[in-house]
Amino acid sequence: MQNTSRQGRQGNFRRAWKAFTDGQFRDVQDSGNCMGLLAAEILIGFIVGTLIGLTGLGGGVLLLPTLIFGLHIPAIIAVGSDALFNFFTKIPASIMHLVKGTVRRKVVIALSIGSIPGSYLGVTFLVHLRTVYGAGVNDFIKSAVGLLLVIIPTLLMFQGRIEDHLAHRQPTMKNFAGMSLIGLIGGFLVGITSVGSGSIIMMMLLLFYSFAPKIMVGTDIAHAVILTGVTSLLHWRAGNVDPHLVMSLLIGSVPGGILGSHLSARVPVLWLRRILCTVLLMTGARMLWA
Repeated sequence: MQNTSRQGRQGNFRRAWKAFTDGQFRDVQDSGNCMGLLAAEILIGFIVGTLIGLTGLGGGVLLLPTLIFGLHIPAIIAVGSDALFNFFTKIPASIMHLVKGTVRRKVVIALSIGSIPGSYLGVTFLVHLRTVYGAGVNDFIKSAVGLLLVIIPTLLMFQGRIEDHLAHRQPTMKNFAGMSLIGLIGGFLVGITSVGSGSIIMMMLLLFYSFAPKIMVGTDIAHAVILTGVTSLLHWRAGNVDPHLVMSLLIGSVPGGILGSHLSARVPVLWLRRILCTVLLMTGARMLWA
């Protein structure tokens, strides 16, 4: 009887020890996976920051496809996190332009009057799609992003020719209502994709208004801070932001941006920009095809 009792206690001890060691192993495994994921996120932030510093391409265009296809993050979380990342990365440049006096404050206000409600409509639309279709909202976002990744790189590849063609023509629109309409369209697109806060709005300003290049860039960046700030706040409230992901990306992007700015005088930026636009164009086509 005593032997049976002792064997039972030994059996219980072995089972408890096995459960403990298995749990410990899983904890170590999970910890290793988390460290690997963190390193990947920081590395992606570094690469994206370097490319932004080198080429001047927008963070949303470069980062969003990487988050969706590289890290396999759900598209709606990638959009919200990307918007917050763009907000933080655009703040230093906007401050520099404000100090240099290359920002038209009235234009920023006019654009914001349209872009803030546009962003609200875009995020609300995504939340509605998620409520109705669940994870199907991610397929819609991929299609919308794919379309923009076809349009934006195409416009960027011909941006120089477009600017030369429109340099000496009179602006076709002069009132602030037109700027607010541009903001409304751009805000909606940023709300549903986080892409276009700089490139799409600047292209529309270029087509319909006439500003000096420095003023155009400075005004566009200053407005992008407001737009991405509002958009990221709306996505945050909707539960579409991963703050740990954003923090990891920012940790990598700061030294990356410094390195990219340093290398920009030593690397054939024009050709690198064209290669990146071609890759983005192919990525957009793949997303649409899928």
